[in-house]
Amino acid sequence: MASVGVAPTDLREPPSGRNAVDVDMLPEELNGMKIKDDKEMEPTVVDGNGTETGRVIVTTVGGRNGQPKQTISYMAERSVGQGSFGVVFRAKCLETGETVAIKKVLQDKRYKNRELQTMRLLDHPNVLTLKHCFFSTTGKDELYLNLVLEYVPETVHRVIKHYNKMNQRMPMIYVKLYTYQILRSLSYIHCCIGVCHRDIKPQNLLVNPHTHQVKLCDFGSAKVLVKGEPNISYICSRYYRAPELIFGATEYTTAIDMWSAGCVLAELLLGQPLFPGDSGVDQLVEIIKVLGTPTREEIKCMNPNYTEFKFPQIKTHLWNKIFNKRMPPEAVDLVSRLLQYSPNLRCSALDAMTHPFFDELREPNTRLPNGRLLPPLFNFKAHELKGASTELLVKLIPKHARKQ
Repeated sequence: MASVGVAPTDLREPPSGRNAVDVDMLPEELNGMKIKDDKEMEPTVVDGNGTETGRVIVTTVGGRNGQPKQTISYMAERSVGQGSFGVVFRAKCLETGETVAIKKVLQDKRYKNRELQTMRLLDHPNVLTLKHCFFSTTGKDELYLNLVLEYVPETVHRVIKHYNKMNQRMPMIYVKLYTYQILRSLSYIHCCIGVCHRDIKPQNLLVNPHTHQVKLCDFGSAKVLVKGEPNISYICSRYYRAPELIFGATEYTTAIDMWSAGCVLAELLLGQPLFPGDSGVDQLVEIIKVLGTPTREEIKCMNPNYTEFKFPQIKTHLWNKIFNKRMPPEAVDLVSRLLQYSPNLRCSALDAMTHPFFDELREPNTRLPNGRLLPPLFNFKAHELKGASTELLVKLIPKHARKQ
């Protein structure tokens, strides 16, 4: 295998970073990793960083269980994202011409990477696909994990900014389409995989600008939540952080993702974040200004240790005053069902998908503004609907889609 001599870039993650050793890490060996459907995807080790424009990264796939080894080369094109985790860059596969995204994170050699473990389980039209992975090293003996992902050019965040720049509201059909697909991805990861994403925000929701298919990405914070086991509460980006996290709860549920989804829906409708706090406390103040002061019972539901805490008494603000009069009442109603203080009162993702707000998407003649067909919305696999009542299924799947 050809080595790639690339000058190391300073992407070392501090000990407090997302993949650092804390209560959320899984101490295991790096080897013997399995992928969905038992397809082998043995990570190879490549010398160098390879994130500079024009650099070629050569790696191999296969070579186990009698499979032939296959060389794959990626040419780095440009950086498309950077954070505490490392860097994401766009690259082209030289063998196929396909454009991919490569997410590169510093890897602690003592641990498996939970994001890789999670992504290997995922297979859904509204979740970003993991294609391949490999490790790379630097001259300083640092090990990086490179996740090769399908490339989707836009984010919901950038779409919101685009309409703001034009001083326009996003067309309601897009609000419905994006929110429905976000909920579908959450229903899948919550119920089929048992994973909580823990960082739902517009930047982590990718959009194909031609088809308007949405893909959930960035599973760097995702975790299987086990009842009775504590989790870190400092999780999720601030504007989208559920109140129980601000209260320091460590035994939360996937309902934190539903709160975040409600915040994203509100932002799609308003064109700006609903709760733009500058700190955790400020965030809570912004929430109280809208939802009113939480009752003792609601505080107990969020974090039992906070029941004696004294809050300023603020009345609930009517949702209708937050949104303008022309806002569809179904949209406002769905926001109110997702943004509840009590986590157990927030509707599940599957229930939310049956909400009347999405009825237009279930009409056989609904089209995108340019006249094209909607992306696939009803191509459910059996495990996605496991345990759903007949009544729910009737609401969820329109007649014209049942024949399929």
